[in-house]
Amino acid sequence: MGKICLKCGNELSDNAKFCSKCGSQYEDLKAEEQGEESACQEESKFCSYCGNRISMNAKFCPICGNSLILNNSKQDQMEMQKEDVLKKVKKGVGGFVNTINEMTGQEGNVEIRLKELVSGVLKKHSLAEREELFVCGTEKTTPKESEMVADWPKPWLFSRIFLLFSIVFIGLLIVIVEFGNMNGVPGAMFVGAFTVPFSLVIFFWETNVPRNISIFDVISTFFVGGVFSLISTLLLYDVVGVGELDYIGAILVGIVEEVGKIIVVGHYIKKQNTKYILNGLLLGACVGAGFAVFETAGYAFRVLLYSQDIYYMIKILFLRAVLSIGAHTVWTAIAAVGLVLAKGENEFENHHYYKPQFLKFLVLVIVLHAIWDMPITFGSSIHLVPVLLCIIAITVALILLSSGLRQVSFIADKARRNTFQYTEENTGENDVGGGRKDE
Repeated sequence: MGKICLKCGNELSDNAKFCSKCGSQYEDLKAEEQGEESACQEESKFCSYCGNRISMNAKFCPICGNSLILNNSKQDQMEMQKEDVLKKVKKGVGGFVNTINEMTGQEGNVEIRLKELVSGVLKKHSLAEREELFVCGTEKTTPKESEMVADWPKPWLFSRIFLLFSIVFIGLLIVIVEFGNMNGVPGAMFVGAFTVPFSLVIFFWETNVPRNISIFDVISTFFVGGVFSLISTLLLYDVVGVGELDYIGAILVGIVEEVGKIIVVGHYIKKQNTKYILNGLLLGACVGAGFAVFETAGYAFRVLLYSQDIYYMIKILFLRAVLSIGAHTVWTAIAAVGLVLAKGENEFENHHYYKPQFLKFLVLVIVLHAIWDMPITFGSSIHLVPVLLCIIAITVALILLSSGLRQVSFIADKARRNTFQYTEENTGENDVGGGRKDE
């Protein structure tokens, strides 16, 4: 078949350069059409139903016939819904952060520098740096308020502690599983329960910018406070009498255990006579971590006792170790901050337990604890609820860390101004006295 004139449709011979009917030049028309096609291809879109390339202004697909206006409307609607959801989530998170920040009573916006917070983990640290950490908390090494620096801390020792005890735990598992030696079971139970909570305690100790609590006090509060929080909780259980762990039972468990722990924390806050938010985080973490370690070791023992399945016991230890990142240790640290804020700069007294500023924090951790224990089946195969609760608890702890640093900055600035004013007044008095002497 010959060529076709692109203007009038007349059939042409293969060697024809012009149309015998309208006189149009065939090559010019062809080049023009190719240019239009190229332009259309550059400014084109695809039908979402069949994938055909179509022009930008097309309203219907020439291949499948579907309406492109309706399709675009649906896509725009979906995009708008997506943006709306993201805006609501962002607004909700922002509102939650501001609410926690307002509960602390500290001025300024929340600033969480996660990158800076973990920047020291992978760096190599000297023996001198480690020794400098371990000597803090004494009369000679605790800085004055005017000398405190409220920069974001760069903790690293907690990661070494975690690595150390993880190696010990793996070694004990080799003793049990590979060699079949059950002598390693008690050690595996305790070290498996101990590793993550104690590492968190060291993390809070390293971020305690006032540097006024020694490592001995930390370990003492961890073990002694952990044991007495268990005793306190058991006494409350005898009074309350929690039965089946249903929704009501979960709420009662949350109330009993969080109240039992915070009673013990109150003793250490009174002993330290502290006003710092960061001290509250540390002391609460010590008691909560001790409670968590003894509780997890007890769960592991009961699992092995009743199931006689060593692998199931190991699974429980692993699961509780992972989820302990945002459980008892962090919950009690959050509640302790509320108690420190309720106390303020005054001597600690029992009526501080009833102050609204503390009760807000206590109710928050009771809610987190209660939801954790509730028989919620949604997402249970991937432990969705505990994971979400861990994220919330860690977020709250980071907000409180930010508030604690701003509190330290305010106290340090105030102390420096007072020191400067005192020095200036004394200097002025000396100058006046010196003048009189010369006279």
